[in-house]
This record gives sequence, C-alpha cells and structure tokens, in this order.
Amino acid sequence: MSGGAAEALSGVLLLAVLGCAVVRPWGLPEAVVAVPAAGVVIGTGAISLDHARAEAQRLGPVVGFLAAVLVLAQLCAEEGLFTAAGGWMARGAGGRPRRLLVQVFALASVTTAVLSLDATVVLLTPVVFATAARLGVRPKPHVYACTHLSNTASLLLPVSNLTNLLALAAAGLSFTRFAALMALPWLVGIGVEYVVLRRFFATDLAAGAEPPPAGPPPALPLFALVTVAGTLAGFVLASLAGISPAWAAFAGAAVLAVRALARRRTTPVALVRAAAVPFLAFVLGLGIVVRALVDNGLATALGHLIPSGTGLAALLAIAALAAALANLINNLPAVLVLLPLTAPLGSGAVLAVLLGVNIGPNLTYAGSLATLLWRRIVREHEAEVNLGEFTRLGLLAVPAALLLAVVALWVSLRTIGG
Repeated sequence: MSGGAAEALSGVLLLAVLGCAVVRPWGLPEAVVAVPAAGVVIGTGAISLDHARAEAQRLGPVVGFLAAVLVLAQLCAEEGLFTAAGGWMARGAGGRPRRLLVQVFALASVTTAVLSLDATVVLLTPVVFATAARLGVRPKPHVYACTHLSNTASLLLPVSNLTNLLALAAAGLSFTRFAALMALPWLVGIGVEYVVLRRFFATDLAAGAEPPPAGPPPALPLFALVTVAGTLAGFVLASLAGISPAWAAFAGAAVLAVRALARRRTTPVALVRAAAVPFLAFVLGLGIVVRALVDNGLATALGHLIPSGTGLAALLAIAALAAALANLINNLPAVLVLLPLTAPLGSGAVLAVLLGVNIGPNLTYAGSLATLLWRRIVREHEAEVNLGEFTRLGLLAVPAALLLAVVALWVSLRTIGG
C-alpha cells in the first residue's frame, strides 16, 4: 500500500474509532470498532507487523496498570469509601453551597490524583449528586467540578491519568520527580478552575440549602484507606527500585480483592468487569491505529509545528498544540502522536504535552473519554448538559488554566530541574 493511501486509510479508521467511542451506538463498547480497525491497518500493510507488535508491547504494561487501578477504585467504592466521603461533605458543608464546592474540589482533586480520573467520573460524580440532593443545593456547580477536575487534577501523579502513564517513560523521570515537577502546575490549574467555576455559577451557589444532616459522622473504611496509602507508598518505592509501579497497583487491588471475596462482597466476574476489559482492548486497538497514522506522515506534518527549544515560549506552544490536538482527535490519540516528537526535546517538553492533553479537554465533549463518560452519568441522573454552557465554561477556564500551569511548569523546571 502506498504511503498516501495508508495515511488516508489510517485517518479514516481513527475517525471511525473515535466516532464509535463518542456515540457508542446501541451501547456497544468502544473496542467493537477499535480492535477490527487495528486488524485492518495490520492486514493491509498500513503498519508493519513489527511496529504493531512494538506498539502493543509499549502499551501492555500501561494497560495492565490501568486495569489494576480501576479494580482498586471499584473495591474502594464497595468498601464504602466514597459513600463515607459524601456523608462527611454533607456535614462539613454546613448548609452552604460555596463550602460544599470547596469540599468537592478537595475530594475530586485527591481522588483524581490517587485513584485516577475514572474514579472521579464514575464513582465520585454519583456521590456528589446524592450529597447535593441531601442538602437541597443546586447540583450543577459541583457536578461540573467533577468533570473539570477529572481532567485538570490528573496532572499530579503518573497514576492519575492514562496519558501520564504513557508519558512517564518518554520523559525519563522517576515517580517522585514527576510528582515534584507537576505539583505546582497541579495546584495552579485547580486554583484557576475554582475561581472560574465559583464566578460562573455564582447564582447557583447563592441559592439556599438545607441544614447539615443530624447524627454521628459516617464511619470511614479504615482498611480501604490504609490499603490506598500503602499502594501510594508502593508506587514511590517501586519507582526508587526501578520496578514498574504496576506491581504496587496489582498488590493494592489484590489485598482488597481477597478481603472482598472472603467476605462475599464481590465475585471473580465482578472483578473482571471492574477491570473494564473492553476499554483496555480499545486502548490497544486505538494505539495501533494511531501508530499507523504516525508512521504514514502525521509525525512529519506535526514535527514542523513543534518548536526546537524548551523555554517558556516553546513550552506554551507545545501545550497549546497538544490542547488543540486533544480537542480534535481526543487526548489519548494526541498524546500517542506527540510523545515520540517531543521526547527528544527533554522531560519539559513531554510534561508540556501533558498539560495540553489534560487541561485542554475541558473545552469540548470529545476532548477526553472521561468527559464522554461523565455526560452519560449525568443523563442517568435525569440531568442534562447544555453544550453552550459547557463550551462557555471551557473557554473561560481552559486558556487561563493552561497558560498559568505552563508558567508554573517552567518555574518548576528552573528550580527543580528536569
């Protein structure tokens, strides 16, 4: 197959894969199109078998890590961690919607950073809906905070987002150094989001609320908390020892799984379902299709747009390009395309890509798979997301958060060193 034909085929298949992920016709999983599309690009020669195998090997550990974190988050939910957190938020809010927003920001930021953005979208958003209903407050500001923070607050740790896991090896950083460099951009991004959301939803936050619920505070599931803390410590120790953090994630998930199975709170089938195997297959299939597109010309075209330096202006340009690409083709394909082009420039360029693909998706529905999933959860609660409102909020939050987060990254690189 000629280069032009291979590039065209890969592009059409990528659009089909992303279209299925967005629309999910008849409720079919994303992998229904992604896996056959990967087979087509291999079968037609749009990508060589060696390159497809190399891409699968590169994504394999990342996919395994993601499966372990998803199981860990689901088991934490079944232990009652998120329900207890909702109860504490309801009591701590004191009947004040603005105070509740602060608590949602704090909880969503920590949940996203530690248990990944999927936990915030899938497990925390329903809790926020329930907490708002208990207090009689308007849920919109708090629910929007969940989706914005599932993206923006995923900057802190390599485990917070699949994009981070993909970038960790390319950046050549340890777990702790990654976190140190991204801590300031993480705080700045969250701060900008809070200021924007508080002003944007000022009317909703000024509405009345019910008094906090009476009775004793909900009991926190200490076993789950200790397991999560131990898993986090395992991430750091594994990184220092040169071992994949995936082993720490598997260990944490295994501890909670054994406990849940022994108490008959879950089943092996439920654990497999929590691992989201169809989504993992989607990630592998998508990675191979994107690699085919990169091999057949996309890398060359984008290479001309990436600046050669790593100063502040260059980092801003890289982050802006990453954000634009994420909103055009989704953040996961965007990071797969941009990592090989920016890795030779150093860790600063790779981290700037992450700022773009993690903050940028708050601008459009299709920018992030987490946002698409959040929309479905909102509809399940008989609420509706207005496209115009979502976009206006994104236009206010994304440019400011991205600009200031890049400046914060530049400061971190100059003070800590890449």
